[in-house]
Amino acid sequence: MHPIADALPDALCYLDGSYTPLRDAKVSVLDRGFIFGDGIYEMVPIYGGWPFCFDEHMARLERSLAELQIRNPLSTAQWRAIARHLIDAAPEAQRAGMQGLYIQVTRGVAPRDHAMPKGLAPTVFVMLNPMKPVADSARAQGVACVSAPDFRWQKAHIKATSLLGAVLARQISVEARVAETIMFRDEGLSEASSSNVWVVKDGIVSGPPRDHLVLAGIRYGLIERLCADAGIPFTLRRIARDEVFGADELLLSSASKEVLPVVTLDGRAIGTGRPGPIYQALYAGYQRALARSTQEQGATA
Repeated sequence: MHPIADALPDALCYLDGSYTPLRDAKVSVLDRGFIFGDGIYEMVPIYGGWPFCFDEHMARLERSLAELQIRNPLSTAQWRAIARHLIDAAPEAQRAGMQGLYIQVTRGVAPRDHAMPKGLAPTVFVMLNPMKPVADSARAQGVACVSAPDFRWQKAHIKATSLLGAVLARQISVEARVAETIMFRDEGLSEASSSNVWVVKDGIVSGPPRDHLVLAGIRYGLIERLCADAGIPFTLRRIARDEVFGADELLLSSASKEVLPVVTLDGRAIGTGRPGPIYQALYAGYQRALARSTQEQGATA
């Protein structure tokens, strides 16, 4: 066995109605998620044992399932109960840190045929993954990124398991030894390989519109709320490539990155080449939102 496979954690996971050690979990090779990538996923961040923006993640899971014509096999309450069971089963040291609740739903098992069969039982898999927080040095100094054409498909708004395009895009930045690959479609900003991208100019935060070309991350709504709380103008619109390179600040957002400043793109400085005041305001607001969420959930537990 490959040494990475040997190192698989023995943590508990949920698979089709049962809890089992992760290394013992098995799915049919004829599962359409394995054969076609015919499924969706969600990653819910967990802080100190409490999920963040859980309802928003569940709403996006529902939207993605509807796009693939897969019925949601569980209610929000059932998804929450699975999350709680896995969180409580994790070692105390792991619960105290940052984790990601990974949810995957595929169409199910069927003979290989491109057409979507009716009446399949969806395959449901849930596990906890440790999430590595962004280093303090990256927050203080900002990160470097590279750009690339957006060569993915035209339904980027679906959080589908068929992530080969994102994998190839992410590998570009890995080989360049930078944080992310920021992508452009027809010279317009779309997103990064696993992050949304925000442009700051003259004190205004702008992002690409919510459409089929962008996976509107849960932080789309959160960034808008944080901007409103801080009195920062916010807009969604088409953003040209030149605007990105000419930005005063450039930001990434995702479940693991939260909000992160980009200070160089393709070796060119963005703004002053240092994290700016809009980033500082949004990151501070993000931490306040996290603290409120944890406090509220703890009070009702």
